[in-house]
Amino acid sequence: MGKGVAITPKSSAKSDIDQFLDAAAKLPAPAASGRGRLVFALDATMSRQSTWDLAQTVQTKMFATAAAHGGLEVQLVYYRGFGECKASPFMSGGQGLAGLMTKISVGAGQTQIEKVLRHVRDEARKTPIRALVFVGDAMEEQLDVLASVAGELGLLGVKAFLFQEGRDAIAEQAFRQIALLTGGAYATFDSSAPERLVALLSAVAAYAAGGRRALEFEARARGAAAANLLLAQLR
Repeated sequence: MGKGVAITPKSSAKSDIDQFLDAAAKLPAPAASGRGRLVFALDATMSRQSTWDLAQTVQTKMFATAAAHGGLEVQLVYYRGFGECKASPFMSGGQGLAGLMTKISVGAGQTQIEKVLRHVRDEARKTPIRALVFVGDAMEEQLDVLASVAGELGLLGVKAFLFQEGRDAIAEQAFRQIALLTGGAYATFDSSAPERLVALLSAVAAYAAGGRRALEFEARARGAAAANLLLAQLR
């Protein structure tokens, strides 16, 4: 899939977000930076408004943490509605990602986790991706299909970090299995306690930028409990 375009066909009328992505895709491709690459995927269906707002405010912390470990390039992927699933170009600064996220509003719909996983797989086949972060609260798809694609991600070296809001048992089963099959990690959070999601995203950013050694540094030198939590699961 080309960067800056929809993962699925778009409607004929371009929205602000479509125009933003089209403009971003026309910018010159950045030279190879040596930075780690991370895909930040979010469920933007209607139940997610508070978490989407939270993600807008905490994503800058990801870049700040990653800067200490060599820097980070992040691609935003989100889905909403019934078939809308889109990806941004990779960005190397929080300002661009924040500007993009402010243009997106949530919408009613069903989960599209399979599309997210397949997109990350295809991207990783072109250029290595160290980590996928997925933030969501539900799963309405076939688990065996998701598991199959997750297995492919694992073979490509992409570790998936799945952060679940709430305690939906079906989502938890799926998220844990995807994390396990990729060698990544699973954790829960509550949007009313944003510091936990901030800590989890910061820990993954450290890993994406500098690998396991960077995550170990965050756990040891900074005393980051979230880093320890992820390290305990990481394979």
